[in-house]
Amino acid sequence: MNSLLLSLWPWRHRSLIAQLAGREIHARYRQSWLGLLWLVITPLLMLGIYTLVFRHIMRVRWYGLEESNLAFALRIYAGLAVFNFFAECINRAPSLVLEQPHLVKKVVFPLEILPWVSASSAAAGLGVSGLLLLACTAVLNDGGLPVTALALPLVWLPLLPLVLGLGWLFSGVGTYVRDVGQLLGMAVSALMFLSPIFFPVEALPEAVRDWMLLNPLAWVMTGTREVLLQGQWPNWQALGCLFAACTLLAGLGAVFFRKVRTGFADVV
Repeated sequence: MNSLLLSLWPWRHRSLIAQLAGREIHARYRQSWLGLLWLVITPLLMLGIYTLVFRHIMRVRWYGLEESNLAFALRIYAGLAVFNFFAECINRAPSLVLEQPHLVKKVVFPLEILPWVSASSAAAGLGVSGLLLLACTAVLNDGGLPVTALALPLVWLPLLPLVLGLGWLFSGVGTYVRDVGQLLGMAVSALMFLSPIFFPVEALPEAVRDWMLLNPLAWVMTGTREVLLQGQWPNWQALGCLFAACTLLAGLGAVFFRKVRTGFADVV
């Protein structure tokens, strides 16, 4: 039980996690001219491109609303910010252990922190996207933010145990079955269009809507739009249930990872 708690909350390894995550972020932009500025430029470019394509070329309107270009763009970007964080963590999960063969051989290295490192690295991009969403929402509201924006970190909180649980699960399986990475890439791409990024859940037929709500990303995306763009507090009961379910998934993933890690050195 103690080892499980250390996986779910590795406080004593916080410095190591921060160091490895920082190294990943710097390595990603080390050879580029603009460096870490890409963390800001990328979401701005995405926001502009999706606005141009969906608003001006395809002339799409948000279901049931007639809004400005900026409001429409923010509704789409609120979903994309959440999805991009999730996709970055999950797509990397199957190769987390395979990319670190030298660490697998070290008995003292806590391999269970690798999903934490991946999530922390991806959180840098999510944080920049969050600041961009807040800034654009303030512009949309003539310089003010709804008080409900304070709940944004809580709306995003279930994402952490969700990506950790799936990270432990897929990194454990992916170490033994190399095809998992290919299959997972296709599944994540399909999930992009099965999540309410470009449409609200309310736009779906009643029968399909219930199935959509089984997708944890749907709750987070909807909650993000509610607290930022609609000035509504999230459904606290649903948010609490979602966090509990994701935490349970994280616990199961951590248990699975600890059971299969004993054979990593033989296959890496």
